[in-house]
Amino acid sequence: MDLGFTTAAYVVAAILFILSLGGLSGQESAKRAVWYGIVGMALAVFATLIGPGSGLWFFSIILIAGGGIIGYMLASRVEMTQMPELVAGMHALVGLAAVFVGFIADFEMGNVAIAKEAGTAKDLTGFAALIAKKSAIELSILRVELFLGVFIGAVTFTGSVIAYGKLSGKVTSAATKLPGGHALNAGAAIIAALCLIWYLQSGSLLAVVIMTLMAFFIGFHLIMGIGGADMPVVVSMLNSYSGWAAAAIGFSLGNDLLIVVGALVGSSGAILSYIMCKAMNRSFVSVILGGFGGTSGPAMEVEGEQIAIDADGVAAALNDADSVIIIPGYGMAVAQAQQAVSELTKRLRGQGKEVRFAIHPVAGRLPGHMNVLLAEAKVPYDIVLEMDEINEDFPSTDIAIVIGSNDIVNPAAQDDPNSPIAGMPVLECWKSKQVFVSKRGQGTGYSGIENPLFFKENTRMFYGDAKESLNKLLALIN
Repeated sequence: MDLGFTTAAYVVAAILFILSLGGLSGQESAKRAVWYGIVGMALAVFATLIGPGSGLWFFSIILIAGGGIIGYMLASRVEMTQMPELVAGMHALVGLAAVFVGFIADFEMGNVAIAKEAGTAKDLTGFAALIAKKSAIELSILRVELFLGVFIGAVTFTGSVIAYGKLSGKVTSAATKLPGGHALNAGAAIIAALCLIWYLQSGSLLAVVIMTLMAFFIGFHLIMGIGGADMPVVVSMLNSYSGWAAAAIGFSLGNDLLIVVGALVGSSGAILSYIMCKAMNRSFVSVILGGFGGTSGPAMEVEGEQIAIDADGVAAALNDADSVIIIPGYGMAVAQAQQAVSELTKRLRGQGKEVRFAIHPVAGRLPGHMNVLLAEAKVPYDIVLEMDEINEDFPSTDIAIVIGSNDIVNPAAQDDPNSPIAGMPVLECWKSKQVFVSKRGQGTGYSGIENPLFFKENTRMFYGDAKESLNKLLALIN
């Protein structure tokens, strides 16, 4: 098939990817957007398989089928609570693919050089034939492109592996750095930059190997240095890294669609990370450098005690209330309590009460995590509000119900300058007349940060598994 068809197919696929990203911004259009992405990817793969330079059909089909089967099995088994880990795992695969493609591109450059010396360059096909036509300056540009692709890919790979470990509990969620901290990262980056100069002058594969090792270390150390409270931003940032890695490799391979898609993913991930950093009062640069998630001094001591309440007490308060705001968090996802929350909402609204949801931009461990869960449980879109839309309404609200949240409702963000989340905008639910917190126990949760909200006079702790607790509550509300 000629180049014209492949180029046209890539243009259509790129448009479909843009429509897919645009549609994912709204819950109503998300399903349609997913199909745009599926069709676009299928078209892109098909056009690549039959386009110029195509070959090795048997191996290509085997690999595509194998990847499809593994993907289907993972998608069928993964729970919503595991989605952040799954996303981190996918980013790791993208980063590793970029590393492999970069090395293969370097090997091909070596093969082309040997073919030119032997006078057999005219027999080359595919990517090797494209390399053979490049001038010395173009080859230098190609080296820079593949070098950057490997570097970003390697950082993405190890960073995503550590992010997966932190999200799944296999690696400590505390911010951990080796002695030397940022100096180690800076030193590794300087060595990588020197390797680029070495590589441009000599074309030595050893320069790329050393740079790759430095990039692996940077990715590992950057993410290890970020605390668990900030992992949603990390996942989004790694998404951006994976996009830029794909774009860099697209330049190396001369693949326009990879460049477009990589730029879309990279820029959208960076924009989302910026929005989330703003919502957490974090510096965007500090996210990239892995410089947040720790404390600057001893945290403020929390006084008082946590007062428990049972389902009867919560039901009595809800029956007397006129307005309720529900704040979902990762604990709701773990307990799979979204259906019980939806039923509670339906019953309270059936009694004429005003019920709304307050969603913090970084609730859960993945951007939009809570919105997806509530949509799955058929909670009406119009009562699910963002933090900026609802935060001022808490003082006039009778009851705030917190379900499995910690940091996003933590007043220490405003009151304690030494808190790891100091300055982070939070949902000010403690300003409600009453606050009920559904929580398994008295622990500090995933991020390890104590929450003074649990000790306030107007707060009552509704202990137990969120789903079981809400089911008990539902039996008392008609």
